[in-house]
Amino acid sequence: MSAPSSAHVTQLLLAWRNGEPAALDELTPLVYNELHKIAAAYLRRERQGHTLQTSGLVNEAFMRLADQRLDWQNRAHFFGIAAQLMRRILVDYARARQTEKRGGDQVHFALDEALDEAESQNADLVALDDALQSLARFDPRQSRIVELRYFGGLTIREVAEVMDLSDSTVEREWNTARLWLRREMTKS
Repeated sequence: MSAPSSAHVTQLLLAWRNGEPAALDELTPLVYNELHKIAAAYLRRERQGHTLQTSGLVNEAFMRLADQRLDWQNRAHFFGIAAQLMRRILVDYARARQTEKRGGDQVHFALDEALDEAESQNADLVALDDALQSLARFDPRQSRIVELRYFGGLTIREVAEVMDLSDSTVEREWNTARLWLRREMTKS
C-alpha cells in the first residue's frame, strides 16, 4: 500500500476541522504510522526501560489532538503540533519522575546506582526543555524551528512549509539555535 499524499491528508485535516467525523475516521490510520515514528524517535532518546511506551505516547498525543479545534494548515503543520504535544507529554513525565521521592533524605545504596542513569536522562530532557523555553523568550521562531526539527522530526522543507519561511532561513535559524542551545546547556 502506498503512502497517502500530503494533499489528501491535508484535505482530511480540513474536513475534520470543519466537523466531518468521517474525516477523522479516515485520517487516523493514515497518520498513525507517522505519529508512531515521531514517538519512537522521542523514546529512543529516553532512558532504557522507560515506562511510557511508543503506542501510549501516540495515543495520548492523538487524544489531545482530537480534543482540539485547530486551524490545520497542512500535513506538516499537523505533525508539528503532534510533535509539540509529544514533547510536552514527555517533559511533564520527566518532571514528575524528578519530583518523586526516593527515600527522602536517606542515604542511597548501590542498588540505587541503576536509577542514576535514568534520572540523568530525565534531567537532560528537562534541561533541554528549560533551555528551549529560554530560547523561546529570546527568539520564538528559532525555538519553534528546533521543536519541529528535533522533536517533530520534520525536514527543513517541512518546517519551512509549516512556518511559511524559505528553506535557507530555516537552515540558518536551525544552525544558530543549535549553537545557542548547546552553549546554554553546557553552562555550569
